[in-house]
Amino acid sequence: MEKNIFVTRPLLPPLEEFIPYLENIWESQHLTNAGPYHQQLEKELAEYLGVEHLCLFSNGTLALLTAFQVLGITGEVIATPYSFVATAHSLLWNGLTPVFVDTDPDTFNLDADKLEQAITPATTAILPVHCYGIPCNTRKIEELADAYGLKVIYDAAHAFGVKQNGVSVLRQGDLSILSFHATKVFNTIEGGAIICHDAKMKQRKNFGFVNETTVVAAGINGKMNELQAAYGLLQLQHIDKALDERGRLYRHYNMLLADIPGVSLIAVPEDVTWNYAYYPIMIDEDFTLTRDELYELLKDNHIMARRYFYPLISSFFMYKFAESASKENLPVAHRLAEKVICLPLYPGLEESIQNKIAGLIKNAAATSPHSSPLIMAQ
Repeated sequence: MEKNIFVTRPLLPPLEEFIPYLENIWESQHLTNAGPYHQQLEKELAEYLGVEHLCLFSNGTLALLTAFQVLGITGEVIATPYSFVATAHSLLWNGLTPVFVDTDPDTFNLDADKLEQAITPATTAILPVHCYGIPCNTRKIEELADAYGLKVIYDAAHAFGVKQNGVSVLRQGDLSILSFHATKVFNTIEGGAIICHDAKMKQRKNFGFVNETTVVAAGINGKMNELQAAYGLLQLQHIDKALDERGRLYRHYNMLLADIPGVSLIAVPEDVTWNYAYYPIMIDEDFTLTRDELYELLKDNHIMARRYFYPLISSFFMYKFAESASKENLPVAHRLAEKVICLPLYPGLEESIQNKIAGLIKNAAATSPHSSPLIMAQ
């Protein structure tokens, strides 16, 4: 039976290299509560990512939930409908009201040109997502935030190691949130982090304790344990090689798909050092199949591509009745949700599999009456 090829696969370090870490944990019997591996990972990740303060969490969703608590966000928060649902769920869990703004057709991020019209007297923050690791228009977002006195929290779940003009995108805004879920570029099995500009954030993830007897805030138990932290330290030793391999696979896809009519690719700005987190393609009207038909064709051939992100967050029942969630308000986001499909991309993916995927797409396109060349998104 042919094996399924999934859209991603976790980066697993060599097991024999992990065993000494486990032996140290067993010997110390320090499993959690900011143990030595936890502290070491915070320090080494901050250095690697080029940020001042990094606070580890047991998962990215808890980090996002905590971020709104720490900043005291209330009322309305401007958000994107084109993301994983945890982005908006973090608002509901905090009693906040998401206000959706349409998507930029080139970067698939929150459209900064449409932000201002969504700001009301109840707006207190903006929650942009660096979708697929491509940076938002941070300059315009933060100019508007400064003008209206709004906080900016970036959902940077996809943006591990991403830089713009040589500077980490994680340094932007009031806070940035990372996910270290097993499907991400860098993972700690489960995990996440808040990137902040001062060290006060850390008090909130351990019930608000600052010492044995003093609680200064209504904190939460969101701390990462020692096994996750040790795993992350080992991952960090292999991440550069993994990113290089992702880049090679990305370029191979580009070569294979460059001449297929009806298929367009996301453009990576020249000033961005990308992490190749995903490989999204857009199936346009002049392709023989719809995006969903191509999805089924690939699945029938054991290629488990994903329609990231479909359906839109704004389509789910807990959001769809909001005025900002109407289809008329989000035309670009709806178009992308119907056309984008992410192909498998992860370290260890064989080029022969990429060739097979491209062959399936080319064969489908061969029956098309159209012959216009591929147009890269600009």
